[in-house]
Amino acid sequence: MNLKSENLVEIRRDFHRFPELGFKEKRTKDKIIGYLKELGLDVHSGAGIVGVLRSGEGNKVIGLRADMDALPIRETNTHDYVSNNTGVMHACGHDGHMAMLLGAAHKLSTNANFSGTIVFIFQPNEELGLGAKAMMDEGLLENFPMQEIYGMHNLPGVPTGELLTRSGIICSSESLFEIKIKGMGGHSSMPQLGRDAITIGAEVVQALQTIISRRIASGSGAVVSVTEFISNGQRNVLPGETILKGDVRTRRPSDRKKIELFLHQIASGIASAHDIEIEVSFETEFIETNNHIKPTEAVLKTAKKSGLKVTDCKPMSFSEDFAHFSNAVPGCFFLFGNGIDGANNKPLHSSDYDFNDDLLPIGADFWANLAKNRLSTEGSNSV
Repeated sequence: MNLKSENLVEIRRDFHRFPELGFKEKRTKDKIIGYLKELGLDVHSGAGIVGVLRSGEGNKVIGLRADMDALPIRETNTHDYVSNNTGVMHACGHDGHMAMLLGAAHKLSTNANFSGTIVFIFQPNEELGLGAKAMMDEGLLENFPMQEIYGMHNLPGVPTGELLTRSGIICSSESLFEIKIKGMGGHSSMPQLGRDAITIGAEVVQALQTIISRRIASGSGAVVSVTEFISNGQRNVLPGETILKGDVRTRRPSDRKKIELFLHQIASGIASAHDIEIEVSFETEFIETNNHIKPTEAVLKTAKKSGLKVTDCKPMSFSEDFAHFSNAVPGCFFLFGNGIDGANNKPLHSSDYDFNDDLLPIGADFWANLAKNRLSTEGSNSV
């Protein structure tokens, strides 16, 4: 299929019909490789896909990134391009992200009015925070040394095409914790003879809520949520074991480290009070995403020159593994409004969400304009 702008809707909806989970994006990758080769790009495939486009004599290299993976969600939409893979759905707009970047590749390859190198990055497994690291482990940044890198995401509830970004922190980190409580089971009629792990678990949950309210400064943006409470109790059996699982979001590494410390302190104190064992694990999947000043200024300047409304947004509570790229290379992550009506305004990750096709030409044009601005044929890359 040709990658002209009028076909982007069909391309996006084809991706939507055949969603694939992280590190299983086989059909998706095959399609993208085919499109990029059709445009004459130098294509490299590994965990993800890299397409390289060169023009002129410029030495500067910039990266443009889109994510490819879908989510384990059963779609409830009724349009004629619903997911054919039961239980898997593009509920976060990655289908649109891919289509927009492919549209930009078409524009830039057929009208190469720039001087330098553009690295188109199609990344797997963004949802679990593993894809960026996988591509970096394969040598992405060594094999394609970039001076700047850019990433984008759609945002429902904001007018179509409105651009939001900011310098500094833009997305929170995400850490996952697990607390294993090893008490002593017993008969429900004689609780004094055991160590009821469910009651102790409830005590831990309550204590965790004091971290944000009493241990971390207000306005920090930190969040601690217990998301699972699992025990081995039965109708008349008090549980001897309980597992608590949860999620932590922070905007500063220092807060993340404090929360990990407080989790251990709370668990240790409650374990001592009840004369039992409590084990805590704490793993950070997504680090904080920080935007660098110069790339952010470049995004804002390009948006204004393109006639787009621009909003200097507050930091977002969600996480993005683009952080691993921008932690290594100066970069900017920005958001495009997905619309305020119908399915376009459904929350990300909802079973009835849909990407707004009206955003496709806006995004493709923006990517192309940004690349041309950063790789000016006049030799000036300043903002």
